[in-house]
Amino acid sequence: MALTRINLAPSVRTLASGVPAARVAFNAPSAAHHGEHHDVAGPRADAPAKFASGFSNGISAIRTSARPTGVFTARRMHTSTKALAGKHSTGVPDFSAYKTSNEGANKNVQYFMVGALGALAASGAKSTVVDILSNMAASADVLALAKIEVEMGAIPEGKNLIVKWRGKPIFIRHRTPDEIEEARSVDVKSLRDPETDEQRTQRPEWLVMVGVCTHLGCVPIGEAGDYGGWFCPCHGSHYDISGRIRKGPAPLNLEIPEYAFDDDSEKIVVG
Repeated sequence: MALTRINLAPSVRTLASGVPAARVAFNAPSAAHHGEHHDVAGPRADAPAKFASGFSNGISAIRTSARPTGVFTARRMHTSTKALAGKHSTGVPDFSAYKTSNEGANKNVQYFMVGALGALAASGAKSTVVDILSNMAASADVLALAKIEVEMGAIPEGKNLIVKWRGKPIFIRHRTPDEIEEARSVDVKSLRDPETDEQRTQRPEWLVMVGVCTHLGCVPIGEAGDYGGWFCPCHGSHYDISGRIRKGPAPLNLEIPEYAFDDDSEKIVVG
């Protein structure tokens, strides 16, 4: 036969040893009981352990202590906003007291703020774009080499002049009438890269070319080769007096750069 005994806890919560929890929390001395010393804390007679069991005279007994209600127990409370607000309330606050009486003036202020912020944003975007473009632009030394000017009077007839432009050599030849006649008497159909002398020159007496071999990028030698023009000793490419390939492994004629004549200052402007 088994019996279950439930003991209701006292109003003051106690620990398993029977000492009141409030006294332990504040480090207060426990109350003295009859037959006990003040410095000894023993179990209380009126509060059994939280869970205990025993067996006596063939009967099993189980005792359980109910959980006390004290300062350590969470208290829950349910509130209803509808009940607090009233039966006819929708629960939405009323802001009609803050509404302006002149809506037109309020819109004017809004339009002004939007316009001012838009102008400020456009100004900032313009400054940013200008700074980026200025940083990406070429420096002064690069712009200085973008164009070069060569005085035509410094090159006598029948002579070559080599100048540097954008890291490349530029051949400028002041051709004689015989050289002009020789360059224009060539049969264009027999050339590897067909191109007339008129197509390669703006003025017959001036020939301006990029001095880089079209085979592997070597620099040809002037007034040399089988055709009296330029010769590349690296792989044996021969160019005539118009800079056209006539013999050797080079596939194309010497390149013609962009240039113009400045008659006022009597200069050739390359670039």
